[in-house]
Amino acid sequence: MFKTGIGFDIHKFKKGRKFILGGIEIPYEKGLLGHSDGDVLIHSISDAILGALGRPDIGYYFPDTDEKIKGIDSKKILEKVIEFLKKDGYKIVNIDNIIICERPKILPYIEKIKANLSSIIDIEKDKIGIKSKTTEAIDKGNYCACLSIVLIEKIFKR
Repeated sequence: MFKTGIGFDIHKFKKGRKFILGGIEIPYEKGLLGHSDGDVLIHSISDAILGALGRPDIGYYFPDTDEKIKGIDSKKILEKVIEFLKKDGYKIVNIDNIIICERPKILPYIEKIKANLSSIIDIEKDKIGIKSKTTEAIDKGNYCACLSIVLIEKIFKR
């Protein structure tokens, strides 16, 4: 049995924060504002997986009202979501993502991001698609967003 899920996340840029995307730090003068590290790519992937599983979104498991997780590394969120995936008896077939970001340019970091995600999720890099798009001057570089889709497959045990 196959299931799909869609995820989306968006955060504003703010000075004084690190720009974390796909679990890696990208050099930039601003970072994404959020209760966590603001990693829109990992949040979007996590929500896509949770959606495919028929579970609530990451805000349910990691609410922004919980001060104990303020500043949480989003890799920990994804690791927990992968635990749910395995517990529910599924594996990821592939993930495709579109990152929407005017600046900085994401293309030079895509392979490093894919390698990092591959190690967290434990799938081959060629099963992760990442495309970076700009808004052609509609945006003034004030935010970064991500749209993700995941295909999961039920693991049948014999």
